[in-house]
Amino acid sequence: MTDTTVSPIIPGSQANHSRAMLWLISLVAITLSLFQLYSAGIQPLGLFYQRSIHLALIMMLAFLMFPVFGPGHKRGLGGGTIDLIFFAGAMLTGGYLVLNLDAIFQRAGFWSQTDIVVGCIATLTVLEASRRAVGLGMTIIGIIAILYAFAGPRGELPWLGQFLPGILEHRGYNIDRVVGQLYLGQEGIFGLPMGVAATYIFIFVLFGAFLEITGAGKFFIDLAYAATGRQRGGPAKAAVIASAGMGSISGSAIANVVTTGAFTIPLMKRLGYKPEQAGGIEAAASTGGQIMPPLMGAGAFLIAEYTRIPYLDVVKVSIFPAIMYFGTVYLFVHIIALKQGMQGMTRDELPKVGDVMASGWHFLLPLAVLVWLLVMSMSPMRVGYYAIITMLAVAVLRFSVWFFFVGPKRGEPVTAPRLWQAIRTGFIKLLQGLELGARNAVSVSMACAVAGIIVGVVGLTGLGLKFSAMMMAFSGGNLLLALVMILLASLVLGMGLPVTASYIVLIVLVGPALANEFGVPLLVAHLVVFWYSQDSNVTPPIALAGFAGAAIAGAKPMPTSFQAWKFAKGLYLIPLFMVYNPEIIVGGPILLVIWSGLSALLALGAFAAALEGFLFTRLSTISRVVLLPAIIGVFYPSLVAEMAGVAVMLLVFVGNWLASRRGQPAVV
Repeated sequence: MTDTTVSPIIPGSQANHSRAMLWLISLVAITLSLFQLYSAGIQPLGLFYQRSIHLALIMMLAFLMFPVFGPGHKRGLGGGTIDLIFFAGAMLTGGYLVLNLDAIFQRAGFWSQTDIVVGCIATLTVLEASRRAVGLGMTIIGIIAILYAFAGPRGELPWLGQFLPGILEHRGYNIDRVVGQLYLGQEGIFGLPMGVAATYIFIFVLFGAFLEITGAGKFFIDLAYAATGRQRGGPAKAAVIASAGMGSISGSAIANVVTTGAFTIPLMKRLGYKPEQAGGIEAAASTGGQIMPPLMGAGAFLIAEYTRIPYLDVVKVSIFPAIMYFGTVYLFVHIIALKQGMQGMTRDELPKVGDVMASGWHFLLPLAVLVWLLVMSMSPMRVGYYAIITMLAVAVLRFSVWFFFVGPKRGEPVTAPRLWQAIRTGFIKLLQGLELGARNAVSVSMACAVAGIIVGVVGLTGLGLKFSAMMMAFSGGNLLLALVMILLASLVLGMGLPVTASYIVLIVLVGPALANEFGVPLLVAHLVVFWYSQDSNVTPPIALAGFAGAAIAGAKPMPTSFQAWKFAKGLYLIPLFMVYNPEIIVGGPILLVIWSGLSALLALGAFAAALEGFLFTRLSTISRVVLLPAIIGVFYPSLVAEMAGVAVMLLVFVGNWLASRRGQPAVV
């Protein structure tokens, strides 16, 4: 090993950093995590103090982790100088607010020249950190938002206003007003998205990092294999279940793919799934992890903040739609296994449930504490803090029992050198968890910072109301057309933005129209936009989770992405069902809720069967054609249409089952 390939804390984390740089990255990352733990569980800080310190440390870490010319290039003197300048800009961004906050509040609206200069530096620093950590797409959108604020007869760039369509015109704003909005106000960089990132999101990302460091991922995967491995297509079903478990605590569909997919995709291929199918199944299942409570890829926290609905209520109403999604992917997997005549794995190839639980039961305790504290209505940030403390306590207790009582009985006596080595190893694991949590949070926090710029400009210029008017005009007041427009917009935005940023931008622009103009309940509107924001993970041509699955499966990216797109169809249909049957989200008469839920599950099953042309046996062309209007009937907001659709689907299902008993395809 050389000094340039090994991180002092996390091995092999950055290939082109010197040892001194790796130590500095570890120091800043650990400092950030310790600051977050302190503010979450020991001494809560004021709004601007928390957010400004968090963003400063996040940007410092970003400039250390990502060199100016990209990860494939060494810094050199020029690159190092640029990085040092931006590093200083990151420190200035947070430090200026912390040291001058009272004075800034006193002159609110009458900013000094220093305020404006520091605000300009902070905005440029945020955009550059975003370019490195999130990608060029997010940065370009942030720049366009700022240029839009300057465009207009009273703005810094009045000539830009002549290029704006009439509905998008506005008065324009000077640099003092824009910087005041973006840096010195509560609706810009330090607005709600950054507030959520600096509190709830980070602490749960850190919780997920500790689960990863301590081996929780392998526990969930082994448990899924033990439960489903002997069934037809067992590894694929295990991928669905493991992705639901890992995704519920993970903040990234791509991270979910590479962690669970490393185990599940090779086994799926060995069982008979095509490489494209194996990669697509894992990508679709991993994307579902981002809509699976309790975290929903940080979405639950954002939805709760925007709607002012308690976090626990958001989680509760999201459980059933998430189960519907995973049920659809699971059914696709099962149908393919039946079509191709696959069998399950042998008992000898699978872990035993008892052995898995014996080795990893302690991973369930922090999750149980997390759920219990949420039910007790404790702040999510403090819940995350106690979940982390519980995990560390359980890990120490479990090791102590083994070291002092079990080990000696197995010929491993307690000695001072072994005890010292154990303490040293445990301390390194602790530091690894702290560093990994901070590293994993960089991209999300930077996306939220730039999203704050966009939200600030939208609020300043009234762009949200203009978008609402445009939606009404283009859709002609038709709700279905409006939803299709949102879906297309989410796909385009998702090509350049991470899911969290895509959701924030979309909900600010189209949320008011859905809720106010089309009468969609507020929580349903947010869930629809959040679900549609996930589609860039699985929809060609930019299907990031699909590409990750293809890399592991050794398959071509585009065919794998099309498979992922097919398996993830619930991502498009379930939000439609929420809109036209809102009682499954906002509640209603119990019989109506049960009816809506069962008919939705039946329709999703029929959709999977019609798409694959198989259920119990091969479906005839007539059966597949008949199922389509029946599925539409279930989604149509009419009880008569729903009942007719359910009746037709049941008739086709029964006919197909009888045909399978006779060993021939159904004719109806």
